[in-house]
Amino acid sequence: MGTAVEMGPVDSQRGRTSSSFTGIIPMPRQRGFIRPLHNKTGLVQRLLDATWIVLAHVLAFAVYDHAGTWDAHHTVATGGAVLVFLFLAEAGGLYRMWRGVPLHKELVRVWAVWGGVLTALLLAAFFTKESATFSRVATLGWFLGAPASISLGRGLLRLALQEARKRGRNMRRAAVIGMTEMGERVAAHLAETPWLGMEMVGFFDDRTPERLHKPDDDLPDLMGTFDDAVRMAREGELDIVYIALPMRAEPRVQKLLRDLADSTASVYVVPDFFVFDLLHGRWSALDDIPVVSVFETPFYGVDGWVKRLEDIVLGTIFLTIAAVPMAIIALLVKLTSKGPVFFKQRRYGLDGEIIHVLKFRSMTVAEDGAKVKQAKKNDSRITPVGAILRRLSLDELPQLFHVVTGSMSLVGPRPHAVAHNEAYRKRIHGYMLRHKVKPGLTGWAQVNGWRGETDTLEKMEKRVEHDLEYIRRWGLWFDLKIILLTVFSPKVHRNAY
Repeated sequence: MGTAVEMGPVDSQRGRTSSSFTGIIPMPRQRGFIRPLHNKTGLVQRLLDATWIVLAHVLAFAVYDHAGTWDAHHTVATGGAVLVFLFLAEAGGLYRMWRGVPLHKELVRVWAVWGGVLTALLLAAFFTKESATFSRVATLGWFLGAPASISLGRGLLRLALQEARKRGRNMRRAAVIGMTEMGERVAAHLAETPWLGMEMVGFFDDRTPERLHKPDDDLPDLMGTFDDAVRMAREGELDIVYIALPMRAEPRVQKLLRDLADSTASVYVVPDFFVFDLLHGRWSALDDIPVVSVFETPFYGVDGWVKRLEDIVLGTIFLTIAAVPMAIIALLVKLTSKGPVFFKQRRYGLDGEIIHVLKFRSMTVAEDGAKVKQAKKNDSRITPVGAILRRLSLDELPQLFHVVTGSMSLVGPRPHAVAHNEAYRKRIHGYMLRHKVKPGLTGWAQVNGWRGETDTLEKMEKRVEHDLEYIRRWGLWFDLKIILLTVFSPKVHRNAY
């Protein structure tokens, strides 16, 4: 929180601080009480980061017996690394307030900053021709140990701060302006996460009681009007203010921002974008114009490369494992019924482009026209071998080729026949948004039992609901979870016929 300092408005005629403002009084907070913008935690964090870098180099040097003698070169390299790290970390926002931000995002920033440090050190060693001075093994240990130590230290510091905040220390007082549904979500999050160190004071709203959203009984009550919130912020009784008013209330928001500018409270506007059905919404920019994505794919930039690497590596492994079973299945299909081994059908892929999907033929027909009749229980068109394949989802194995070549992914919304897409896109809101990502060999809907015949609109709506949830929640670990559930969850085979 920082140390309180005595400040007051300067009388321009007398050249002195107005006597109506008091000095350092912790509680109750007085008019004119201003806290500095820096905090002790930030200073401690800088010292700890520097210490971890130094200790990691010393430890790596000591562990490697043949590293030689520590000399001025090592000292200069260590000091340079500390200075570059602190500079890049400051520029990269590592010493801003991370309260409320998930730890993994902070650690990603740590490793990114250390990547800049490595680049600077390697360039310095190249241009000074001093690389031979350093032990490669000890240096590699340092390069890996420093960011790992910093990450561990930041994690432990977070744990310590969380415990302190649970005990009422290092707290900040927060208020929500706007007794709305979004305001309730903000307040509920603060109440459910005491380790963030934010004490929820209450709601503030000007509207009449019948127009207010009724929050959960466990949350604080209405504390006053907008003017009350502004007054408390000016008097230092509020540290953080969340403005959670509807988008149509822009004039009120503008006035509140003007009034709150006469305080030192941190002010956050919580835009009510949930009036839209956001699909992987994120802040972005068009040159210097801030924009928010409403419908977007999660696979831009690094995430796209991670997803593709996952498909290539795991897809190749699974294809290798399945090679012999696929050969046996192909032989069984050929010997037990007339027709081709593979069934090819047009389906929608990424961005709604038509792709041709391979399956082992499991039926006596191969429909791919304007009308495609879904398979149903005890369907007479299903062959004896096909019934087994469909029950165990083995008829989908040829799609591993699509995963490796790139038209499909291991995990994603299952592709539907073009005829079904054209029918359901007109009946289900947001149906085509499932094509913002590549179709998958398996998906979140399938492992939750929403597969098979969609003889009612509700069943397809549930499938689409899970597909869009997957896109919103996407992450590498989420993909791996779905793959494991595909193998072990009994729900996968529900409605498989």
